[in-house]
Amino acid sequence: MIVMAALTLANCKTTGTDSKYGVTASPRKYQDGDDIPKGTGRYHVGKPYVIAGVTYYPEENPNYRADGIASWYGDAFHGRLTSNGEIFDMRSITAAHPTLPLPSYVRVTNLTNGKSLIVRVNDRGPFHANRVIDLSSRAAEMLDFRHKGTARVRVEYVSRAKIEGSDDVQLAATLRDNGPAPAPSQVRIAQQRPFVQQPPVPQGVQHQPAPPIRHATAVNARTPAVPASAPASYSPASLTGRGLY
Repeated sequence: MIVMAALTLANCKTTGTDSKYGVTASPRKYQDGDDIPKGTGRYHVGKPYVIAGVTYYPEENPNYRADGIASWYGDAFHGRLTSNGEIFDMRSITAAHPTLPLPSYVRVTNLTNGKSLIVRVNDRGPFHANRVIDLSSRAAEMLDFRHKGTARVRVEYVSRAKIEGSDDVQLAATLRDNGPAPAPSQVRIAQQRPFVQQPPVPQGVQHQPAPPIRHATAVNARTPAVPASAPASYSPASLTGRGLY
């Protein structure tokens, strides 16, 4: 599905067939301001492909680590299909990479200012010389290089990404100013409970004291219990806010 994403170049303001790369941007499915669906794609590695005379070899490489130049892309591709069938949202924390599995999580560290962030790779690109990754405009803003256009970064593979749903809140919580961004599974997102207004007590009615609570066993409130049906890889650190209550 190279046709869908090969034009992921920094600050590209035009669409259509690119004479240098010989590919065409995918059709726009959503307009700016529309709600962009999340997690609509598939897990995909892909076969070797050639762009502008260069052969790229997609693969699962858990030891992947590379230093190079990062660029970013935004409104020209907002609402278009990515290489694994998701919809590109320039306001999500996503990225394009030439060879890593889709979708996957990678740690991107700005080597100039030390900022580090986990991003979701769900697209192919960039194909410009010496560039190792293309970030969404939001991810570039969080790493503080959007206004410059490019930055020297380190990219490190972390894990496969989940297929369904949005992971933007969890990924935003991985941002670190000085130090490596933690894997998403190590970040806990507290879910705020909605405030419920209690009805007033009628005059003449008194509150009855609540019955005493009988504790059969001591419970450690800091560590959630592991479900009996949980897989061997279960870790309390991987729970979201809902799982912590």
